[in-house]
Amino acid sequence: MASQSDAATSKITEDDLRTKFSALQDEVQGKVDEQKPSIAAGAAALGVVLLLVMFMLGKRAGKKKSTIVEIRRV
Repeated sequence: MASQSDAATSKITEDDLRTKFSALQDEVQGKVDEQKPSIAAGAAALGVVLLLVMFMLGKRAGKKKSTIVEIRRV
């Protein structure tokens, strides 16, 4: 069992929380900074693919809805 002195020294202080949270934040920020170039490249590639898909769908829809007008001279 824990004695009274162990319980008094094991209390978590505000400073303990601040140091742990700042260490965690630094670790996460480091990982995010490492992944930024690959995330940006992936987002750019996805944007180009979406742009091409929308272009092709619009081109197809334009062909389906186009009207043929015939002009005849009398």
